[in-house]
Amino acid sequence: MIAFRDATLADVSAVVALLADDVLGRTREAPDITPYLAAFQRIGEECGNHLIVGVEPEGKVVATYQITFISGLSLHAARRAQIESVRVAGDQRGQGIGRAMFEDAYGRARAAGCSLVQLTMNESRTDARRFYESLGFAATHTGFKRTLD
Repeated sequence: MIAFRDATLADVSAVVALLADDVLGRTREAPDITPYLAAFQRIGEECGNHLIVGVEPEGKVVATYQITFISGLSLHAARRAQIESVRVAGDQRGQGIGRAMFEDAYGRARAAGCSLVQLTMNESRTDARRFYESLGFAATHTGFKRTLD
């Protein structure tokens, strides 16, 4: 059974390893942990921003996601939960951890007063897309990104 909890500073290295453990992450993540530790500090200082880890009974981190609660005026002033950086360790996939992770996220979102959960994913992640669709997510919007100079 995997337990989900707020990440601690001691979990950051394991989370970065999960983020780096795929085709896209290998080229995006860096070996120097220093910027990740600073980012973890900022996450903790931001209201409504949480890094969550899934931990085995022995204490090993095998899953992670980030959830941010956003208040807005659209959709009758709906509060929404944005889920990012969803990862399950490669050797743990297919065992229901991802579904359990989203149940955890839904519970956190409901507790924060959210009526909507949203996420983005890289279009090349076809397995992730199938998984999200199996959870009831629908691709209703087109997203854009722009790197700032």
